[in-house]
Amino acid sequence: MGKIVIAIDGYSGCGKSSTAKAVAKDLGYTYIDSGAMYRAATLYFLENYLNPANPRDVTKGLKNLEITFHPNPDTQKQETYLNGLNVENEIRSMRVSEKVSELAKVKEIRSELVAQQQRLGKKKGVVMDGRDIGSVVFPEAELKVFMTADLETRAYRRQQELLEKGDLVDLDQIQKNLAERDRIDSSRTESPLKKMEDAVEIDTSHISFEAQVAQIVHLAQQKIETQKDYAGNHR
Repeated sequence: MGKIVIAIDGYSGCGKSSTAKAVAKDLGYTYIDSGAMYRAATLYFLENYLNPANPRDVTKGLKNLEITFHPNPDTQKQETYLNGLNVENEIRSMRVSEKVSELAKVKEIRSELVAQQQRLGKKKGVVMDGRDIGSVVFPEAELKVFMTADLETRAYRRQQELLEKGDLVDLDQIQKNLAERDRIDSSRTESPLKKMEDAVEIDTSHISFEAQVAQIVHLAQQKIETQKDYAGNHR
């Protein structure tokens, strides 16, 4: 007892991944980066000239797709590996960003990655962010959070993130990319982005990163205490 599953969903550029990582660190939980998994799959399809709209290519691609996470010994940050190779920088590029939603709407690809994610979460004590975590991956999660922010704020944050990696991308291009991803993610047939009824909504447009992390940690601690009380009363 004492460990829960935290599912964080929301739009691109709301700071889901950074927040989820910080929450996991504060609670001593494992962070599962679902977005990185879809980005890594996208990179694999791009580099191997596989078309996610072609069922034969999808079958071929999923046979050779192994995505794992390992901590960087220098930075202590978790990094993404694709078939044994570190692809943390490559998966954050605009060419991957422009294709990831297209790949993520394919049922067979989602099913494979969701199965991998569910195996990682069986022991509890995990934080995971994405677009269908509370609805599909962990529908029984004890804490569900839905993060949002206005488009301009999200685009600026994404631009700063790219700048830190040495990528200068026009703000208008990023806004168009985010708006298109919102449209695809919210309207796709397979596991569309949606806020679950039992999710707590957090608008990050005008609050600091530290504040949004603290808010989720507080909500998690409340859930953990409730779980402990329930267990104590039913012994």
